[in-house]
Amino acid sequence: MKYYLIAGEASGDLHASNLMLALKKADPEAEFRFWGGDLMQEAGGTLVKHYRELAFMGFLEVIANLRTILKNIKVCKNDILEYKPDTIIFIDYPGFNMRIAKWAKELNISTQYYISPQIWAWKENRINAIKRDVDEMYVILPFEKEFYEEKHQFPVHFVGHPLLDAIAKKELVAPEEFRKKHQLDERPIIALLPGSRKQEISKMLETMLSITDDFKEYQFIIAGAPSQDPEFYKPFIKKKNVHLVMNKTYHVLSLSTAALVTSGTATLETALFKVPEVVCYKGSTISYQIAKRVVDLDYISLVNLIMDKEVVTELIQNDFNPKKLKSELNKILDTENRDTIFEAYFELERKLGGAGASEKTAQLIYKSIKK
Repeated sequence: MKYYLIAGEASGDLHASNLMLALKKADPEAEFRFWGGDLMQEAGGTLVKHYRELAFMGFLEVIANLRTILKNIKVCKNDILEYKPDTIIFIDYPGFNMRIAKWAKELNISTQYYISPQIWAWKENRINAIKRDVDEMYVILPFEKEFYEEKHQFPVHFVGHPLLDAIAKKELVAPEEFRKKHQLDERPIIALLPGSRKQEISKMLETMLSITDDFKEYQFIIAGAPSQDPEFYKPFIKKKNVHLVMNKTYHVLSLSTAALVTSGTATLETALFKVPEVVCYKGSTISYQIAKRVVDLDYISLVNLIMDKEVVTELIQNDFNPKKLKSELNKILDTENRDTIFEAYFELERKLGGAGASEKTAQLIYKSIKK
């Protein structure tokens, strides 16, 4: 079978790559063409466009780059027509993928959606387009199945969260070897995960780094995103207890005592590594004001959303400042608070449904196409 996959960011690249490996097991003759990243390239197939060229965040940023986005949509459609895939697999990234899905459905091309758009947070009216344009939906958060099936009468497959597989498969370097390689001393580590896009990294890192002098008994590691060049981070690293480690986020988390994390998939990754965290977010003022009016959620982090309560503190917009950040970091370094967080993390992992998401999804996709 010929599979065409579209992933538009780093987390999508990770999950799509593991799905591709699983599809190879389910379908030994699988061929891939895709929009994605380095991990998908490693899995095999032909990369059409890297997600680095697709990553626009925030309302104003999307408007400013609208011409590029529309051009990419046209390129994608023409490429699909030339490739003639047996199915298209969409991985999250709804602004782009839902447009392609509508077009593909009109041409009677099989459409499979892995990792649902977060329509339970905003743009719930997208359910009408999903019902019309998506043949099969594979959801990874436990509350999504109820949302789709009970609220909107649209059957979906809950396959569990692929991060459980990604973390289980990752081979980690021995702590002593890792510290030596990256010139780290024996002090406990606090991880800084400022995101994967230039604009969010720039916004987040300055505030995160502003408190490092208050925690000299710790060393801070910036987990550099694979989509960025190490040179981009250098202007931020001006203190002796701050280090940069590129493309080794799981290694960093496996050794960390605490973490400051930009809202997104990384909040869940940090929790699955059982690292107490403070979740941070700051966008442009206009984008934030718009989002506040259209997003109907009590929390922004996946950890709190899945648990339906505040497990980790969220510092959003003006609350994301040095004073509050220092206070919250002190709290999660306190033994009593850490024990409470650990208990919640174990319950979180139970709710995610166990390992095997990639394999389950691959089998379901393959069976769906064969029909």
